[in-house]
Amino acid sequence: MSIRICVAGATGWTGSAITAGVLLAPDLKLTGAVARRAAGGDIGEAIGAAPAGVRVSASVEEALQAPTDVLIDYTAPQVVKAHVLTALAHGVRVVVGTSGLTAADYAEIDETAKARGLGVIAAGNFSVTAALAKHFALLAARYLPSWEIIDYAGASKVDAPSGTVQELAEEMGQIKRPELGMPIEQILGAPRTRGESIAGIQVHAVRLPSYIIAFETIFGLPDERLTIRHDAGSGAEPYVVGTLLAARKAMELHGLVRGLDRLLFDE
Repeated sequence: MSIRICVAGATGWTGSAITAGVLLAPDLKLTGAVARRAAGGDIGEAIGAAPAGVRVSASVEEALQAPTDVLIDYTAPQVVKAHVLTALAHGVRVVVGTSGLTAADYAEIDETAKARGLGVIAAGNFSVTAALAKHFALLAARYLPSWEIIDYAGASKVDAPSGTVQELAEEMGQIKRPELGMPIEQILGAPRTRGESIAGIQVHAVRLPSYIIAFETIFGLPDERLTIRHDAGSGAEPYVVGTLLAARKAMELHGLVRGLDRLLFDE
């Protein structure tokens, strides 16, 4: 039986690619789509494809009136938590591709999902190669003492750091805190130029025109360095495979799983 999917943010930059991917997947069935500006129209036509026979809804609440197994959310930071909790209240599992949620938000979502026996998968980045970069950085952090993270994106990106880097820093901080040559509080001049500390790790966010999305973890030792970097191109295709994998996996899970790498690697 096909997994019934609703996509929130279905006409957005990533959401439209996800929607097209669901329509093409033989084991998935698109039953709902949310996009306020395209509400009332056919989702296939809204993304420039053939008519799909699925009406676009103005809200998640409205879209979930149709039988749904998994909600995939690629909307905005200010609404994603409400979307997740609405879906769980309807007995629907969730894949969260929207960044901007806090640790407290994730804790509440995890508790709610477990109470209802439903799976939620959230990732700052659903690209398989980005998940590999994260996995390699977590592996390196076990053996190397010092590192910092640089987060790159276009000038108009609203969140800093990106969800990808927030997730990476928090998980690396669980392994250990990196050693600093000079404690931040002892820096002369402007200590904030050393970045923001997230889970004890210095993170630097660059936001400039011509950048798309990239992150790098730099490990330093005397006389040598290791850089683990991921660069995304200008299209949303890299996120489709990982998102649809997560939608399938969400059917088997109870509670929250953060990070695509958790689905790819058995630790």
